[in-house]
Amino acid sequence: MTAEMTVGRDMAEFIPQKEIVYNGLLPYSDRLDQEATELLAEIKANLCRAVLLRELWPGVAFWSRKLFSFLKLYGRRFSKDDHILFIKLLYELVTLPNLEPHMMQSYARLLIQLLKKKELLSRDDLQLPWRPLYDLYERVFYSKTEHLGLIWFPNSVDHILKALIKSCRLYFPASSTKEMLDEWRPLLCVFDVVMQKAISNMELFLPTIMPPEEHSQGFQLWFDELMHLWMSLQNQPSWEGHLVNLFARLANDNIGYVDWTPYIPTIFTRILRSLNLPVGVSQMVSPRYLTNSYDIGYIVLWVTALLGGPGNPAQKELTCLFNSIASFYHPSNHGRWQSRLMRLLQRLPASVVRRVHRERHASPCWITLVPEHQQLTDADLQEFTRSLTGASLLAMFSKTDSTDAAYALQNLALLTPELVIPPVLEKTYAAMETLTEPHTLTATLSCMIGMARSLVSPNNHYPEGRVHVLPLLMGSLPGVDPNDFSKCMITFQFITTFTTLVPLVDCSSAPSQRNDLTEIEKDLCFASAEFEDFVLQFLDRCFALIDSSTLEQTRDEMETDTQTHLESLVELGLSSTVSTILTQCSLEIYKVALQKVFNFATSNIFETCVSGRMVADMCRAAAKVRICLALVLNFHFIQYVKSEDELDKELLWNLQLLSEVTRVDGKQMLKYQGDLERILCVCVRLRCKRAYTLACSLLEHTLRSFSLIYPTEYRSTSGSFDTDLPIWPKEYYDESDWGRPGDVAALGVCWHVPGPEEESFVFHLLSHLLHPELQRIKGHVSGEQPMSREELLQSLAIVQHCLLGAGNLLPPLDGPHASDLVSSMVNLGEVKLYIGVDYDASRENYRESICQTMRLLLHHILEHSEDDTKSLFVIIKIISDLMFFRGTQKKEFDSRWKSFTLVKKSMENRVSWKSTQTYWLFMRKMVVEGSEYKVVHQDLLCDLLLLSTSTYSQVRSRAQNVLMAALGTYSFSYRDLIPRILQLLSPQHTGVTQQQFKGALYCLLGMYSGIPMASARDWEWVGQVWPALVRCGLSPTMSLEKPSIGRLLDDITDRILRQHDTIGVNFTVSKGCVEVAIQIAQSKNPTPCLEAPSKEEIKEGLQRQRIRNVVAARKYEKLVNDLLDCLEDRDLPWKFEHMATDWLSLLLREDHPLPPDAVLYFTQSLVHDSISIRKVAISAMAGILKQLKRLSKKVAVKPSDISGIEETDGLCVGDREGNRWLQYDSNNLPLTQEKWDSQCFVEKTHWGYYSWPREMMIYASSEKPKDDLPYEEMSEGEKIIFEYFSDPEFIDQLIEFLSLEDRKGKDSFNPRRFLLFKGLFRNYGDAFLPLLRPHLEQLASDPHESSQRCVCEITAGLIRGSKHWSFGKVEKLWQLLCPLIKTALTNITVETYTDWGTCIATACEGREPRKLHWLFELLMESPLSGEGSSFRDASLLYVLQGGLAQQQWRVSELLHRLLAYLEPKLTQVTYSLVCTVWVVQIRDVALPHTRPTTSPHVAEFITRVLERLKPLTAEPEIHNHVHEENTQETDERTQAVKLLKTVLKWLMTSAGRTFTTPVQQQLQLLPLLFKIAPVEIDESYDEMKQDARTCLSLMSQGLLYPEHIPLVLAALEEMAGSRSWHARFSVLTYLQIMVFYNLFTLLSVPAEVLRIRKLVMQLLLDEQLEVRDMACTTLSGLLQCQFFPLDSSLQTQLQTLSQTSLPKARGELASTDLVRRHAGVLGLSACILSSPYDVPDWMPQILMDLSSHLNDPQPIEMTVKKTLSEFRRTHHDNWQEHRQCFTDDQLLVLTDLLVSPCYYA
Repeated sequence: MTAEMTVGRDMAEFIPQKEIVYNGLLPYSDRLDQEATELLAEIKANLCRAVLLRELWPGVAFWSRKLFSFLKLYGRRFSKDDHILFIKLLYELVTLPNLEPHMMQSYARLLIQLLKKKELLSRDDLQLPWRPLYDLYERVFYSKTEHLGLIWFPNSVDHILKALIKSCRLYFPASSTKEMLDEWRPLLCVFDVVMQKAISNMELFLPTIMPPEEHSQGFQLWFDELMHLWMSLQNQPSWEGHLVNLFARLANDNIGYVDWTPYIPTIFTRILRSLNLPVGVSQMVSPRYLTNSYDIGYIVLWVTALLGGPGNPAQKELTCLFNSIASFYHPSNHGRWQSRLMRLLQRLPASVVRRVHRERHASPCWITLVPEHQQLTDADLQEFTRSLTGASLLAMFSKTDSTDAAYALQNLALLTPELVIPPVLEKTYAAMETLTEPHTLTATLSCMIGMARSLVSPNNHYPEGRVHVLPLLMGSLPGVDPNDFSKCMITFQFITTFTTLVPLVDCSSAPSQRNDLTEIEKDLCFASAEFEDFVLQFLDRCFALIDSSTLEQTRDEMETDTQTHLESLVELGLSSTVSTILTQCSLEIYKVALQKVFNFATSNIFETCVSGRMVADMCRAAAKVRICLALVLNFHFIQYVKSEDELDKELLWNLQLLSEVTRVDGKQMLKYQGDLERILCVCVRLRCKRAYTLACSLLEHTLRSFSLIYPTEYRSTSGSFDTDLPIWPKEYYDESDWGRPGDVAALGVCWHVPGPEEESFVFHLLSHLLHPELQRIKGHVSGEQPMSREELLQSLAIVQHCLLGAGNLLPPLDGPHASDLVSSMVNLGEVKLYIGVDYDASRENYRESICQTMRLLLHHILEHSEDDTKSLFVIIKIISDLMFFRGTQKKEFDSRWKSFTLVKKSMENRVSWKSTQTYWLFMRKMVVEGSEYKVVHQDLLCDLLLLSTSTYSQVRSRAQNVLMAALGTYSFSYRDLIPRILQLLSPQHTGVTQQQFKGALYCLLGMYSGIPMASARDWEWVGQVWPALVRCGLSPTMSLEKPSIGRLLDDITDRILRQHDTIGVNFTVSKGCVEVAIQIAQSKNPTPCLEAPSKEEIKEGLQRQRIRNVVAARKYEKLVNDLLDCLEDRDLPWKFEHMATDWLSLLLREDHPLPPDAVLYFTQSLVHDSISIRKVAISAMAGILKQLKRLSKKVAVKPSDISGIEETDGLCVGDREGNRWLQYDSNNLPLTQEKWDSQCFVEKTHWGYYSWPREMMIYASSEKPKDDLPYEEMSEGEKIIFEYFSDPEFIDQLIEFLSLEDRKGKDSFNPRRFLLFKGLFRNYGDAFLPLLRPHLEQLASDPHESSQRCVCEITAGLIRGSKHWSFGKVEKLWQLLCPLIKTALTNITVETYTDWGTCIATACEGREPRKLHWLFELLMESPLSGEGSSFRDASLLYVLQGGLAQQQWRVSELLHRLLAYLEPKLTQVTYSLVCTVWVVQIRDVALPHTRPTTSPHVAEFITRVLERLKPLTAEPEIHNHVHEENTQETDERTQAVKLLKTVLKWLMTSAGRTFTTPVQQQLQLLPLLFKIAPVEIDESYDEMKQDARTCLSLMSQGLLYPEHIPLVLAALEEMAGSRSWHARFSVLTYLQIMVFYNLFTLLSVPAEVLRIRKLVMQLLLDEQLEVRDMACTTLSGLLQCQFFPLDSSLQTQLQTLSQTSLPKARGELASTDLVRRHAGVLGLSACILSSPYDVPDWMPQILMDLSSHLNDPQPIEMTVKKTLSEFRRTHHDNWQEHRQCFTDDQLLVLTDLLVSPCYYA
């Protein structure tokens, strides 16, 4: 039975997962199924074989790459079982523990592809364990060794891993949620950085898509807990964003299963806050909000998921949200917040469209559907659209992001066309009429382009849309304007879009033939008579455009005669628009248009550069559409002399026209083959360069038309227009052709496939044109018939164009294989893909003959005339085409693909996605990547290498590009070329020119930056290249005098340093992989094409795996030793010494110790003369010491055994009895040996705060630490380090170097040096202390910056390195350190206090506080002893704070002691003091389930402070000057003022940093702040007033909970009755910010809204003018964000006030009446200012009312004038629109008011 029959029988019951639908449209689709099946069988066989033979490289790597290309070519064309097996195999591979990072990354990429379509596999089909993936993530993200340089990951590894986890978490088993929570709950300690890790892990891993019956094992386990945590956060900490992302994902995946209603106000309040909008008069935004704002993508997801459901509560909030931020979208406002707002607007509609698609149109799959009651109804969608339309229409004209608005409108039009399209249409018509504002035209047209399909498709929502098509098309014609390129392009795009969707057919006769048309349809039919008119007018416009683009008009004489970039764009736009119009119109219109084009083209002669190309393009577009018209223009054969160098323009123009017109269907051109051949034979040999170039392109186009496979029908819907009139339905209403998406399956594409007649014509042409040229070139090479350079170029041009034209019919180069470059037990053969051509073996293979001739010519030129670069350029191009060109080029394919996706994006209708791509087809002729490496290719690559190292730089660079592409294409070819390249660099090779040297370096640079990054992970390769690069420094050709070579070497080094990632030395395959591979080998459908490996083979495979691991380790060591040998050469220039040292440091690994010689080199380099080598050595030493670290033993403990308290299951967080034993307790410190041994030390500071880990492992204290490692037991490397560091001279030199200044004023504490010393003391105990001690004491007493820094680094290293020392050693250590630190701290200076802070913080990080009690007690002794200056006190506090902050919640006793000590001293203001008070307070958090902290409480602290501020609260105004004379009586007051300053600083510091704000306590300080804060913004105020303003601003931005609101309002109401008008004024500014930042929370308590309204109205009647003005501003702001409605009661109230009559007596105005009247007027003007960009129906009347007050006494008149001028300014832009809201009488009055009175009146 043949193989094919087995395959056929095998596949009978085969159901593919998902195929690529476009493959079925190809003309050879019948062969594809079999090809795919065979390829799949091959992939399965070889992949499982490679795994069973344990061959990760090259076997598994090679075949997994093939699986990737299979997915690209055929989609998921395999059975479900195979799909699952592939996923399992790759999951096992990705999570192999020692896999080299790059391999892991490439498997991850493939796995993501396999998991992409989640609807194909349900959770029942596939389950993946989460633990291995988490271990991998932990290894990569939180690598313990990466910062020491022991492992290097690729740059992109982060986002690939995250993407992988996102794809996998769908399939984690149901039990995984609980396991994850157990794993990460112990990390939830809000004071620790580890909180970030815990929350981001939860965001990444927690699964949220589960069937409803599993919800109790899923999100219900964590939802309440995390939601409460989020609700109680007030100042966004950095991890809050992750929490929001998790909630958004949960909401989106479980619409209708989570009840969000109680949280909606909070959610929207926080979204509004995270937009960071500037608000209020002072517009201060606290800086912390800028860094941690939420990710817009997730906000959008969350909001989308909240919409809908009974009552649709979220929509009300959304409407309110957009109302309150609408004015920010106006084009005149911009700031750093703008891009976020635009993204919000752009993504929200798109996201709702996706949701509607999912609810109404998605194909059913296993994922739970949205329940009926929660789905979005049409009413919901209309409501949604209304809430966004206002903002989108404003944003349409934005100066920077108008495309975002266009995208938003496009999606809104899909949801509810009847609401969105009319306003945009109105703006579009207006923009078409005005000539002065091109920007509005481009903006409106781009919006219309997006809405095109919604406008023309006959849906029931907006039937009248279609009426607008013709007026829009006619109106856009003036946009084809030669003077404005951007307008021209957008108009072309507009016309193309509309004509693609609407067939241009004259249907005006239809109403007389049928009687079942609606009125709208009749109107449409009559209107369609204008289509012809439109087409002709459009062509006229195009001709005008072409006339104004001739070369003479657009260029001076001097310039070049090539096109500019802009012109080429317009040319492209022009030809595609013309071709679309002519494709879409009926035969009658087409004939008229064609005649017009034909007349225009033949009656004029164009120059062939700019305008000629445009006309030729138009003709091509016309010809392509209907070929039936004779198009070979009667070519005027002028009897001309063949040798003329310049031909007349007419001939050139005709040639150009012909060359474009031949780009049509080959079948139609067969009848002209005689003419074509005659013309070609003559013209190709013309002497004139212009002419023969055109003739060559004619030749290429002719050959391509005959030999390529391409679709001939480009219409966007099936069926032809000539038979039935498409405006009205064929059967019923749904099928109208207007805007109908072409269904891919029914497109019925007609293909042009070359037939025998066409093929024979192609080969006939080749034998007449190509063959003689090849003979001539051979003659030239042999010297029989030499040619001039021009003639040679002409010959080469003909060869090149023949190859480009007929490349599709010429079989690829073939021949024997190159010798094996790589040993493998798996077949590494490439796969042949069928591309639709059966090669005819009987014909001459021109590709071979071109190849041989070109190689002869190339060597001839390089030998005799190397300066003929033009010919060399063409030869390089021909070589590249010989290797890669099979009918399409990659560039062409990419641009096709791009334009396809673009058109698809603007036209698709994403609500009902049934394959609506209206256009194009896939070109399957993707250049097949990865080909076999044959001897022919080997020869060509060697030629390219010759060219890459030749004399001329341009030749070199072009050849290098082709060479790099080839290396990427032919598998393993780099192994063949590398030795040849390196030979040019070797010092022994003497005859190398500088050009060859540079060329070789460039080739290596190209390899590092380009493709064979795979090769850069091959020990073979790296082992040759790195030493060769270092040795080339000894080459006689190498001269660093040439800056270009120096730069080149820098680039290469830089590339290697940037791109190096660790290369594996351990390729072991796990059991799990082998099991899956066995399953694959036994699978069916299709059965793998090879037998599974035999026992012997598997045995050999295991043997090879062992050998491979040993060999890799050997090669690694050899590379290290080679580099060391290079470094020993005395003649090596310094640059190369640095290179070698850098690369050596890249070779440290965590799984293999560094060879002792290298340890010796790095140890000696610590005292090298060069500073950069010293730096590398310090980093490397830290890594080496980590490699040599001995492991400490750990034991498991149960916390309940220690504390004696069993903890219950319920959550109980914070300081509690169960974790009391972890606290620092001065009565129970480990001061003696037995206490030290009996206590359990827990080094991780976050454990036990939230909950205990499942298994708590701590370092065993019972284990006696072996005090010192005896010298005999040390390994070789350890001995080297020990000897050097025991040598006093070495230590002297090292310390001298370390205490030097590096960059003055820029240096700071260096973590690398700290790691070096930490490693030394950790590995060797206190062996080196005696030697270091004198140095440390000397440095500590030296106040110089660099000495102090050195002492800091060593001290921190000592404290951290002594983690596992025995008690005796530690005690000795502290006896040395305590006096040392004291000395150093007395010498502290401005430059060094931050370093000491860092030192102590680093020393305490992650350490048990009870083990460091010496340090804490030392620092607590005398922070404010008063003996030093206040600066010294401040510095000491700073240092202490560094230590305490690291210890978080475990040192509450110290905090109490510190606060008790500081409180009396609060009047001595220093910034640091404030920091410390803040640190003391920060532990007091109000988080859910949290016990009251044992640290100090804020509330008690504020109460005590207020008591001391008593003297100030009594005074009406507070001034900051202390009277000199009578100091006695004011002493108490002075102290209070000083205290107040400190309190202000403390408030400012804590505002942004604490997690929760203690509102009640801060409110007690409000009255004080209101009194001090100044009203105007003025820099000259003293610090205290500035601080008070800042505090108010920060406090008003705080987040309020419903229970706080009454308290705040009560405080504000009290202040509003204050005697000081400054205080009353500040109440208003405070209110503005507070309301905006807590908008939705406040709106959820209507009673409080009324209180605020009352408060503002009360202040509107204030006697002080400034307060009234401010109240007016506040009122307009509240109305603008619709905080309360402008209802009739409010209007009446204001009108009544404004009509308060003023007494007639002029003498004494009754002031209260005036105030009341002014208040009314202010209120009315607030109403007007509250809608700056539109005119609501109440506005005209209020304006009239205001105008009657123009003659009132001041200040009323002033207010009215200001309001009117403001009204005029904001409504000026759209006045044409706004004026329609007023009656004529009102307009008269308004015009009088707004136009300033005439000067002469």
